[in-house]
Amino acid sequence: MLPPSAHLILGAAQFIADPAGALYWREEHLLIVADLHLEKGSAYAARRIFLPPYDTSATLARLASLIARYMPRRVLALGDSFHDGDAGERLLARDRAALMALQVGRDWIWVAGNHDPEPPDLGGDCCQELTIGGISFRHAADPACADYEIAGHLHPVARVVGSAGSVRRRCFVANERRCILPALGAYAGGLNVLDMAFAALFRDNERFAHVLGHDRVYRISERRCLPD
Repeated sequence: MLPPSAHLILGAAQFIADPAGALYWREEHLLIVADLHLEKGSAYAARRIFLPPYDTSATLARLASLIARYMPRRVLALGDSFHDGDAGERLLARDRAALMALQVGRDWIWVAGNHDPEPPDLGGDCCQELTIGGISFRHAADPACADYEIAGHLHPVARVVGSAGSVRRRCFVANERRCILPALGAYAGGLNVLDMAFAALFRDNERFAHVLGHDRVYRISERRCLPD
């Protein structure tokens, strides 16, 4: 069982915050991920910036582990699932087969992102945003949203001091009304939780960084986080 610090509550809904960087809503049998950025490595290679070409396989393996752990009936990907409009065409056959296999027996929803406003036709359904149980799900959080909200886009990371010194880790950023997911993609970068982009979303409400550890999630007040 995951520790209490790995639970996030928005309204009447309780989510498991998984150390891999996903949310699971048990009552809805819903797994939520964000910012897979599939084929980012090949996009960089086209610009002669050569990275090891394994990011898609690594990201899909992480996603497969999450699906095996929770066996969701639905998977919701909150945008920027593909790094660009041609990413679907660059998928290796084995990665395409792995992605399609993950969708068997469950509903799959692709939310459009700024990198993939029209996600490739690789199964599942596409939408701009949706609402489930009074919670709005979209790629980029809306500062004017008066509902409970879950989004991605900002790739939050937190820098904190621990017993071994300073570490910089991906994290969820949340308060009682809004949660921003970390990027799941292997090559996705990160934005420090103290950046003004987060301050604009959470305003005067204290926010917490739920920092991803190796086997658990640590809830840390923004006041304990450090700038880069």
